[in-house]
Amino acid sequence: MTNVVLANVRVLDPSAKRDETADLIIRNGILQPPGASADGLTRIEAAGLLAAPGFWDVHVHFRDPGNPLAETRRTGAEAAAAGGFTHVVTMPNTVPPGDSPAWLREQIEDSLPVKILPSACITRRRQGREVADIGTLARNGASAFTDDGAMVANDEVMREAMRRAAAAGKPVMDHAVVPGLAGNGIVRACPLARRLNWPVFPPEAETEAVARDIRLCRETGCATHIQHISCAGSVAAIRAARAQELPVTGEASPHHLALAAEDIPDDDGNYRMNPPLGNRADVRAIRDGVLDSTLTLFATDHAPHTAESKTRGFLHAPFGVIGLETAIGVTWKVMVEEERMPPLDWVARWTRGPAALLREPAPALTPGEPADLVLIDPRTPWQVNPGTFRSLSRNTPFAGWTLNARPVLTLYGGRTTFSAWTKGTP
Repeated sequence: MTNVVLANVRVLDPSAKRDETADLIIRNGILQPPGASADGLTRIEAAGLLAAPGFWDVHVHFRDPGNPLAETRRTGAEAAAAGGFTHVVTMPNTVPPGDSPAWLREQIEDSLPVKILPSACITRRRQGREVADIGTLARNGASAFTDDGAMVANDEVMREAMRRAAAAGKPVMDHAVVPGLAGNGIVRACPLARRLNWPVFPPEAETEAVARDIRLCRETGCATHIQHISCAGSVAAIRAARAQELPVTGEASPHHLALAAEDIPDDDGNYRMNPPLGNRADVRAIRDGVLDSTLTLFATDHAPHTAESKTRGFLHAPFGVIGLETAIGVTWKVMVEEERMPPLDWVARWTRGPAALLREPAPALTPGEPADLVLIDPRTPWQVNPGTFRSLSRNTPFAGWTLNARPVLTLYGGRTTFSAWTKGTP
């Protein structure tokens, strides 16, 4: 267990509305009250660093079971800890899909450096035709329900699934892309797409799906979460729904906040994702949605793929980019440095927002509780080098970027799960 004093650290705890410089004292892995004895503890001078509750990510793919060359639960969890995360929600689009209590039991493993809160399939085998046994799955540990990677396009099936999820007290998370409207589109309209004749993904494929989900939310009362928002129209629809006090939320991913279709440099598969990068007006709208609390949480959509599959060029690469180990740096750069978002609000998007979606207690730095904590250095520039990632995959569009915030210490359950230092000191 960790025994340490983080001296003169800037404490950012949204649950306590706390933004102040203080000493954080951790003895035997337990957060101590202010003024407690620090005798015998390792003292780390942490002036200029930030201490926050451990971050949560409600949208990760660990490819386990099914594709261990891209990621496993172990390597994914290690990447998450290195990224400052203590809790992650794994997606059920594995092989086989996550639609059984046995699959849920396999996902939940106490020896990992993060807590996995697995989501389960909305439909059996993720085929969109028959609602999964949502009640049983909820009782066996499913934190939410999603067919991520595919939308449940049949309204009757989705309506029934949402009714069952509402009865179970669980949210439905939708990959909101209407298949018939998306067609074979892989990129939003931009000069490079026109030059290389790539099939275009129309924004209506997402906005029509979001409108459908909001309508079903109104009918069923089910907590409805829209994954990886990429369109200005989706942000506007969620804003209107929340103004009507509907239980609708949406997530902003680091890549959709930081990059536009116009930024794709060349025929590079590391920029291919689903939904694809929006245009500059979409990026502006997503950032504004975060700033005005329309979008209450960040999520990485960490989607590992092997190097071989991602080096086939944009047209032939699979959808998805990784994000756990760059999430703090990218969102800090975009939202705090560029958009002047208060750091306390930024932390809330990685802590209170995800926990509220899952109806879990808000992460906090509470004396007497085991330390779930991330210590962040926001002052030392670092360059993204995929070769140093804990993840097995390297498919990031941020390779070579210089960022100014990085986790240097992660604690989960009072234990050190990641440290960028040797011998515990900076």
